[in-house]
Amino acid sequence: MTQVPEELIVLLDDEGTAIGAMPKPLVHHGETPLHRAFSAYLFDDDGRLLVTRRAQGKQTFPGMWTNTVCGHPGPGEDDADAIARRAAFELGLQVDGLRPALPGYRYRAEFRGVVENEVCPVYLGRFRGSPAPDPDEVGEWELLEWAAFRERQETEDGEAWSPWCREQARLIEEAGLVPVG
Repeated sequence: MTQVPEELIVLLDDEGTAIGAMPKPLVHHGETPLHRAFSAYLFDDDGRLLVTRRAQGKQTFPGMWTNTVCGHPGPGEDDADAIARRAAFELGLQVDGLRPALPGYRYRAEFRGVVENEVCPVYLGRFRGSPAPDPDEVGEWELLEWAAFRERQETEDGEAWSPWCREQARLIEEAGLVPVG
């Protein structure tokens, strides 16, 4: 039987400097320390965005729709490698053409007593393959045109979409990084 290595989260000070690492199960709670993360918005060859619904068993923001893949780079791991690792693990996909969209994005959000507190660069890119989600990570997925994605975010219940995804999508649009219309 293969032993899965313990996932470590990189802790940060207020300036964004790494100050240590902590096992993932110990990081997210009511007093979550500031830590490194990433968000990726991945599109198919037809320009449709792959959105995912977080599995109900997730510790943070269970059951909410969000961008394609989110996660945490490990100590010494760059964001592109972490995104590729999580896309393969969560969705069985390969990643191409990653580019930074919101390199300085930082947020704090709380849901059901669990806090996210992250320096979370946002990336745009493409995916290859057909989604084959790990049910412990992803409950559902859809391919949406950007306009349909944003319409759903703005019209569905406030807890239907992760708060970071709502904010990031608006900022991506404001920066002119996706076609709007």
